[in-house]
Amino acid sequence: MKDLYEHLLILRSPGIGPVAYNNLLQKFHDVHAIIDSLAPSGDLRDSVKREIDVATKLGIHFIADDDAQYPQDLRTVKNHPPILTARGNISTLEHESVAIVGTRHATATGMHFVANIATAFAEHGITVVSGMAIGTDFAAHKGALHARGNTNTIAVLAGGVDYIWPMENESLYYEILERGVVVSDMPVGFVPNGPNFVQRNRIIAGIGRKLILSEADAKSGSMKTAGFAAQYGRQIYAIPSHPADSRGAGPNSLIRSGAAILCQGIQDFFTIENSDEKNNKKTEIENSILDKIGMVPLSESVLAEIVGKSVSEIKQELVMLELQGLIQKCDNGYVRA
Repeated sequence: MKDLYEHLLILRSPGIGPVAYNNLLQKFHDVHAIIDSLAPSGDLRDSVKREIDVATKLGIHFIADDDAQYPQDLRTVKNHPPILTARGNISTLEHESVAIVGTRHATATGMHFVANIATAFAEHGITVVSGMAIGTDFAAHKGALHARGNTNTIAVLAGGVDYIWPMENESLYYEILERGVVVSDMPVGFVPNGPNFVQRNRIIAGIGRKLILSEADAKSGSMKTAGFAAQYGRQIYAIPSHPADSRGAGPNSLIRSGAAILCQGIQDFFTIENSDEKNNKKTEIENSILDKIGMVPLSESVLAEIVGKSVSEIKQELVMLELQGLIQKCDNGYVRA
């Protein structure tokens, strides 16, 4: 973008967020006049220069809200981030997206359900956006990435796009970089704290044209994300859970109040043809793979040869078995969990 250094210098100044940034632009109509009024310190100037240098070395892009790659639906949100940092395939941000969120402490059943929905959206050309946390977010990203075709996903981080959090998802982070994109409104190298996760949730809700809420406690961050989605006029779906489980309190309450549409599966969004035949075939493939996996690691290519399928055909089944806790991925392949 034009005058990147000057725009970042304004945004990185203490006390300057989207509201103050926009007010300053309206008042001065010139970034250089704004900088003169702010009189940033030499340390801040050096910090912004280092950020741009590091971003260049790591292949990180700065995307302004008037750039074509800036998420279209996020642009419509009042006081949206003026500049996003993005690492990976930035064209992913131009696609229609659906936000999928939920608890970090998701059940295996809940993760399996979410992964299936994410796969369906990805295979229909709709990008899945989530927050790259463990649990529900992990299942959403994995389900999208292992769908058939050239699918992708968007991970919104609370820290810098080069700061991997949580470290348990390091391999997922690099998988997303290969096929999708990681974005943030925080400076490169920034280590997140509590309030940054709230802002991350705002961005997730803003990028998604609709939001799907899985298992979530009543006062969780995922419920706040659903609240932001409601403010933005997004369509909200909620996946019900057992009322005795606290993780069902969030989605169940939204369904009961009418704030969310009951989500019962893929059929709520797409027409499913020959679903029984398809599901039976899938179960056969999964069982066939599980029977072949033991304590000695087997790679995807070896497993595909053993069961007589292509690698692309067994990828999703491997993800499902992994999400169910039946197998575990290691450096050399897959083993029984």
